[in-house]
Formats: sequence, structure tokens, C-alpha cells
Amino acid sequence: MHLKLLDKLKALHARLEHEVRAERARRMPDEVRLKRLKRAKLRVKDRLYGLVPA
Repeated sequence: MHLKLLDKLKALHARLEHEVRAERARRMPDEVRLKRLKRAKLRVKDRLYGLVPA
């Protein structure tokens, strides 16, 4: 079960990273959208580290 969730979270993290990079590459990046994407990415990262044993 954890492996499926881990894979989904990793994929979501990668997608959010892609969206952050795409937004930054725009001529006039939307700072509010960037902030939301970064927060979402951080929440996913926190969940990932919570699932992986130390």
C-alpha cells in the first residue's frame, strides 16, 4: 500500500516541480501561483518523508 502511495506522491511532486519551472519561465510569472505551487510541493515532500522510514 505504501509503495503505491509513494509512487503517486513522487509523481505529484515531479508534476508540481515541472509546473513551478514552467511558471518561472514565463515572461511575467504569476507570483501568487508560484507561491501556491511551492506550498503544495512542500506539503507533498513532507508527506513523502513521513512515509519513508529513517
